[in-house]
Amino acid sequence: MRYKELTFEGRNAVLEAFRSGKTIDKLFVLDGSTDGPIKTIIREAKKTDCIINFVDKERLDRLAGTSRHQGVVAIGAAYDYAEVEDILNLAREKGEDPFIFILDEIEDPHNLGAIIRTANQAGAHGVIIPKRRAVGLTATVAKTSAGAINYTPVAKVTNISKTIEELKKEGLWFVCADMGGETMYNLNLKGPIGLVIGNEGNGVSRLVKEKCDFVASIPMKGDIDSLNASVAAGVLAYEIVRQRMA
Repeated sequence: MRYKELTFEGRNAVLEAFRSGKTIDKLFVLDGSTDGPIKTIIREAKKTDCIINFVDKERLDRLAGTSRHQGVVAIGAAYDYAEVEDILNLAREKGEDPFIFILDEIEDPHNLGAIIRTANQAGAHGVIIPKRRAVGLTATVAKTSAGAINYTPVAKVTNISKTIEELKKEGLWFVCADMGGETMYNLNLKGPIGLVIGNEGNGVSRLVKEKCDFVASIPMKGDIDSLNASVAAGVLAYEIVRQRMA
């Protein structure tokens, strides 16, 4: 169980991290750096899913906690990522219709951790997150999941819309949460299904919503018009559970 987020600073340490196969989520490089060692590090980073950010010295100093970073800092995931195929294989091994959470740019690590926990309790086979504009598997995410991250695989993909298209070929249907949709109780959410939850502020993006087969709304009787992303995920997930058990 590895909950400690890894930070690598200094050119040799960062280069060795990449070459040894460690899972690196983000690489921060001093803007304007063009020398040979930096180019080598960037070249290694481009062989992976790592996001490369060019930042000023003040940002690097804060990330490293020191000014002796030699112009480069890498942030390693607190936990290893799975592949989408691993999630499908888990469903096959259990003899169950796939049930997958798809998260469209969730940025709050507490939300991601809570959603992973809910996914595990609801019997989902895995969670898929995007490579960019979203939180990764940080130490906070791992802790908030309350151990669920040990049992529920999380895959990171480049393009959520394309991944949905590929999973449709595997027989999955997709439902996303949106206030303008059909009341969730009126939808048939049985069978192989993907539950799409959107960004905390903007919801599900237009391109991703267009790929979904259903748009579900959650009945709300209060004075505000939205739920926290992790709460919405839980409510919809358990409607799926209820229908799967019926």
